[in-house]
Amino acid sequence: MTEYRTTTTEQTPAARPTGARLAGRRFGRAALALAAVAGLGLAGAAAARAADGGATSGTASTPTCSPAALKTTFGRHLTGGMNHAGVVLTFRNLSGTTCALRGFPGVGLEDAAHRTLPTHTHRGDTWYAGDPGTKTLLLKDGEAAEAVLAWTHVDAGTSEAVHASYLEITPPAATTHRTLAFPEWVDNGDLHVTALARHIDVSG
Repeated sequence: MTEYRTTTTEQTPAARPTGARLAGRRFGRAALALAAVAGLGLAGAAAARAADGGATSGTASTPTCSPAALKTTFGRHLTGGMNHAGVVLTFRNLSGTTCALRGFPGVGLEDAAHRTLPTHTHRGDTWYAGDPGTKTLLLKDGEAAEAVLAWTHVDAGTSEAVHASYLEITPPAATTHRTLAFPEWVDNGDLHVTALARHIDVSG
């Protein structure tokens, strides 16, 4: 008779984790949870940076308005105040596309023969308006920006004042200018001009 034997393999019971091991496992799980939360935070921050970068990139990709793209004119003439005078300078985009302007226009005085005259430009507040601050303006076709120009003429008719016939106006970041008739006496050639803005509230 053939005897069959049944072999039984006994499994050794797994040792229960000690208190130190349990604490280590709990710490590991907590660390993984914190890492996951941190990962989500970093992803959110990256998305926010990407959104901001997109906006900045869009602004940066807009070309600067060239002198040829702008129609530069005098707007409102400003009076009021003893021996003070001023005018609003208007820059209208006629390029057919959106362009950008930022900062202060350049200004200079010319005589009747278009020779440059001594000019001292002061950027910031004027007698008629506070400076709006430097901002990037995106002008669609047909839209305009403006700046306020001011001067005094206490010494009109004397050697202390410059007798101008024309005003040179240079858009920000440009190297060429437009010239407008400007038959004015300007004390010491001092011109005060604000930064460009879409609209500037003036007095006078």
